[in-house]
Amino acid sequence: MHHDAAANALLAHFSDPDAVARYAAGPPRFVPGFADLHRMTRILLAEQAEQDARVLVVGAGGGLELKALAEAEPRWRFVGVDPASEMLKLAEQTLGPFNARVQLQQGYIDDAPDGPFDAATCLLTLHFLDVDERRRTAREIHRRLRPGAPFVAAHSSFPQQDSERTRWLSRYAAYAIASGADPNQANTARAAVEARLPVLSPEQDAQILREAGFRDVELFYAAFTWRGWIAYA
Repeated sequence: MHHDAAANALLAHFSDPDAVARYAAGPPRFVPGFADLHRMTRILLAEQAEQDARVLVVGAGGGLELKALAEAEPRWRFVGVDPASEMLKLAEQTLGPFNARVQLQQGYIDDAPDGPFDAATCLLTLHFLDVDERRRTAREIHRRLRPGAPFVAAHSSFPQQDSERTRWLSRYAAYAIASGADPNQANTARAAVEARLPVLSPEQDAQILREAGFRDVELFYAAFTWRGWIAYA
């Protein structure tokens, strides 16, 4: 299975215990409405998923969305997949009593059970994958869902023409600094995104979901350099 250099470099970061220990403070400073994104994700999944739904969480990271979903839906059960073992350890700590309803699996989408799942999420993850691997991952998520099951994807996605790209990356850093991130850290993150992340335009991202077999792809979240979609298997 192919994983590109950008994904590998960022995976190394998520395998660093010190970086992982600081992780929970990061997303709210870089992602506008981070907690609200989790809240909206739960609402969108719950429109279709049963009260005892089995939910696949791809890129489960530090367990923040798992915790938010498990708190809000006391009968949902989860499988969380992530390639970074340190992040999965953090997820266990984050989840606390909710671990009883969560199975954590180290690896990529191929390492996830076949399902069928009643719903799936992939938050702040697909932007690490190049276009071919992103297509393949979306297809593999689709394959694991029962017909009609909801899928929420949200990640870095913004216009990619040179002048537009530069303008939005500046706003990304400015938002993080305004939210309390260290300016050097924010500018380093901006440079890393610019140099290494294979970010696509929102139009390309929505098309990848359609090509993977998802229908009724709808944008529900747009915040500076971030986009989120709800779609159905």
